[in-house]
Amino acid sequence: MTRTRADASIRHPRHERRGEARLPAVVATLTAIALYLLLPQRLLIAPRYVLPVLECLLLVPLIAINPKRLTRQTKAFRVLSLTLVGVIAVSNLVALTILIHELVYAGVKDGRSLLVAALQVWLTNVIVFGLAYWELDRGGPVSRTQAPRSALPLADFRFSQDENDDAVQEVADGASATSDWVPTLMDYLYLSTTNSTAFSPTDTMPLSTRAKAMMAVQSVSALLTSLLVIARAVSILH
Repeated sequence: MTRTRADASIRHPRHERRGEARLPAVVATLTAIALYLLLPQRLLIAPRYVLPVLECLLLVPLIAINPKRLTRQTKAFRVLSLTLVGVIAVSNLVALTILIHELVYAGVKDGRSLLVAALQVWLTNVIVFGLAYWELDRGGPVSRTQAPRSALPLADFRFSQDENDDAVQEVADGASATSDWVPTLMDYLYLSTTNSTAFSPTDTMPLSTRAKAMMAVQSVSALLTSLLVIARAVSILH
């Protein structure tokens, strides 16, 4: 449902400290796990179900701590959530490395399966970096909604809403300073998608060194997948 200007002025949901819904992050994580499970065996560094089972084991306690909305945060919660994202990210980058090696040295002839694998790696790249940005920016999803702005860590990203308070009224009403807006998972997934397609920032700017480093790694990964892997696969098809 589209939020109205009246809704924005109430400062909801941050004002009521309801927290983000748990379901979108679970769906995104399970999608990344499923994409990994569907990769060809030659792109995996371990038996097919080892990493997915580990990732599911990490996900279960995260859901138990915050089953519906992300309102509770402990040190263990942060370690588990960051470890989960890290495992998915590393396994996907390794799959990309093996995929490139197969292209360069192994003389892969199955172009169709290669195209599908490249798409899986690219989609996983979008999801996992979106999750990573979501987990790290301003202290993570719990801090962004539960802590007062004065207590939040420095932002890793500057969204357009963070600087719209001096725009025309119908735009300013949804700005951070006016409506107490904070980014949600969808905002970070959008950031990740644009970074993987444009290979550079678009409307959201990285501010911290770690944000710039992560966006650089993601851009290079997406560039390799898009230009090297897919181009080689298309040439094989012809």
